[in-house]
Amino acid sequence: MAGEGGSEAGKSFKLLGFLDVKNVPCARESVLYGSVGSLVLGLGHFLATSRVKRSCDVAVGGFICTMLGYWFYCRYNLAKHRIRQRMLKEGMRNKILFEGSSFDPEKKQADSERSNS
Repeated sequence: MAGEGGSEAGKSFKLLGFLDVKNVPCARESVLYGSVGSLVLGLGHFLATSRVKRSCDVAVGGFICTMLGYWFYCRYNLAKHRIRQRMLKEGMRNKILFEGSSFDPEKKQADSERSNS
């Protein structure tokens, strides 16, 4: 019994059989925001028009639009973050590599300031 809980914790939830919600970045939040968006739009449309079938259609459309909108927004921000992280990592590596050598930009600036004074 105790061993079963450990195996279930390692399992991931797959949406539509291919979207691994646990391991794909932004997938969990996209599905959650999509479900909230569909609930709000469907319920709002139903309260405004009292048409059940059309409200369900609006809810499904709201889910798709909200989920895809947040998916692209989140993936764009994730890509920007990874690019910034890569640039920072490369800059730190160059700082360590060139520190104290003739290629050090800070040393060149200090030398040029001394010669101007």
